[in-house]
Amino acid sequence: MSGADLHATLKAKGYRLTPQRQLVLDAVASLGHGTPDEICAEVQRSAPAVNLSTVYRTLELLEELGLVTHAHLGHGAPTYHAADGGAHLHLVCRDCGVIIETEVEMADALVVRLAEQHGFQTDVAHFAIYGRCRDCTT
Repeated sequence: MSGADLHATLKAKGYRLTPQRQLVLDAVASLGHGTPDEICAEVQRSAPAVNLSTVYRTLELLEELGLVTHAHLGHGAPTYHAADGGAHLHLVCRDCGVIIETEVEMADALVVRLAEQHGFQTDVAHFAIYGRCRDCTT
């Protein structure tokens, strides 16, 4: 999202664009997927005074505004990514830790079966599948 788009989105919701908000959003975009600690480290490369609590508060606001979203890709902190990428599944390699995004339609058959057999409505936007990536299996 450009600075102008972010500014307009924040202004429409009654917020202003602060340097910290821009830096956090830029860090999320740069990392692709990042924990709050990773995002904070990225922000601190250009703004050393920004602390982890500021990053957490900013991520909460940006998620509330629909600009970022998170998924739990293992134990520990959630992983944040830009919301404008659309819904996707996360394929997480247990060996090297790489996160591969793939389209949610890959899980359509599973979603249908879960609904039919268990009446369970699946939220695939927060879905992570663990295994081994192509590089680690060769």
